[in-house]
Amino acid sequence: MDLKAYIRDVPDFPKPGILFKDIMPLLGSPQAFARSIDDLCAHYAGVGIDALAAAEARGFLFAAPMAIQMKKPLVPLRKPGKLPGATCSFKYDLEYGSAELHVHADAIAPGARVLLIDDVLATGGTMGAACKLVEQVGGVVVGCAFLIELSFLNGRAPLAGRDVFSLLTY
Repeated sequence: MDLKAYIRDVPDFPKPGILFKDIMPLLGSPQAFARSIDDLCAHYAGVGIDALAAAEARGFLFAAPMAIQMKKPLVPLRKPGKLPGATCSFKYDLEYGSAELHVHADAIAPGARVLLIDDVLATGGTMGAACKLVEQVGGVVVGCAFLIELSFLNGRAPLAGRDVFSLLTY
């Protein structure tokens, strides 16, 4: 199955000059969506993984079914104010401002091997922050998996030295 056939190009979104890669057609096809989950999981078969983690929101769309298929816990990385109880956080810079991710302080056991998931690897800023947050709470990042990689944005640079896997590359 050619998963690229399920990715729609949307010119000038969210601003002029951007060619947005829309994953909604893939999500709208149960066969293509299932295939993407199967292929992501297959890549990590045999890798010792204790948990999967993803930053909201679109990362959850892929991490949740992967966690079910792999029979591993899912650890949500959320925006400030979205998690009750004690959390740990990591602030990071974006192209136009800053952002912050939070995780429950007890969500990842010390030494747990964590696979991080997101829909798109663009500049690598969010995934780099997610890696640092997982490590800050004692986890070990075993990989960073993506449906799509926009290679021209060099998002692998902030993830240097880490296992990075993308199903589709543009």
